Amino acid sequence: MRKEWWVLIGAVAVVWLLFQLETMLMPFIAGMILAYLSDPLANRLQRLGLSRALAVCGVFFILTLVLGVALLVLIPLAVQQVRQFGLMIPGIFEWVETVLAPQIRGWTGLDVAADLDNVQETLAEHWQDAGGYLAQFLGQIGRSGAAFLAWVTYFALIPVVTFYLLLDWDRLIVNLRNLIPRRLEPDAVRLSLRCDEVLSAFLRGQLLVMLTLGAIYAIGLTVMGLRFGLLIGMLAGLASIVPFLGFIVGISVALVVAFFQFGSWVALLGVVIVFTIGQIIESVVLQPKLLGDRIGLHPVAVIFAVLAGGNLFGFTGVLLALPAAAVIMVLLRELNERYKRSSLYDADKKERRNEDSP
Repeated sequence: MRKEWWVLIGAVAVVWLLFQLETMLMPFIAGMILAYLSDPLANRLQRLGLSRALAVCGVFFILTLVLGVALLVLIPLAVQQVRQFGLMIPGIFEWVETVLAPQIRGWTGLDVAADLDNVQETLAEHWQDAGGYLAQFLGQIGRSGAAFLAWVTYFALIPVVTFYLLLDWDRLIVNLRNLIPRRLEPDAVRLSLRCDEVLSAFLRGQLLVMLTLGAIYAIGLTVMGLRFGLLIGMLAGLASIVPFLGFIVGISVALVVAFFQFGSWVALLGVVIVFTIGQIIESVVLQPKLLGDRIGLHPVAVIFAVLAGGNLFGFTGVLLALPAAAVIMVLLRELNERYKRSSLYDADKKERRNEDSP
């Protein structure tokens, strides 16, 4: 059997194995991503004179401290603001029914009040039943002891896997490099470095951009006295993984809340100023310093990768989606460069070379 067929059979076997082990792979994929993101910090601590083990422990201490502060401060505030937003929804529907609906009926002749009543009743019913659904879900998890224990085990494995991978990260990279056939090593190392450049720029850079934008939006909206400023800022920061999506989502929600809270154009102008400042800082400072021009992942490609990964492999696929998309983009660029250097792309150039040669 030819070598190419063995490669194809191996690739099919790997994909089949990934489908079979989808749930079990989650802590290992998450641990691998966290180890990859944390490796530069561990290397920096090593350059300060710490051993690899102490450097990894230092990284874990920093991560635990940051996570603990987030859990103790941000999450309770966000939960409180979500509850307040739920109480605000009836007032929004009342305004739409008494003010906006008559204007729409006068402009277009359409009566949206009846449809609005149905939407309001459905939303109120599901909002009231949300606690019951959550209780049923938690009860089902509690009754299914094996499934609950499995998920707890998976999440508990993430820091363990991250610790050991981070501890041996450099040695693992060297061992993988030694497995590459010597004939293919130069190209494989060159492509790996390009993939690492894209992955590090996207994952680390985009994470910092998201956190910074979320902080700017949350602080700005809170300072101007807007309700749910922290929640809107966090939402806009998370949505910033796709360029301009965080801005669109955040400013839309903030404008609606500002309109119902203050009812003045000054408040709406304040919201626009906050988000404009965030966009200027992102364009002038964050994007050039943290991301640069090395990524090239189109927003549509990001959305497609996340949705495709989720449909294929669930939560594990979501974790793998963006790294896989970045690697595929590097490989496609390599194929494009080789194609444009080939005679298939420019046969006339090869003919001219043959004519010029004696």
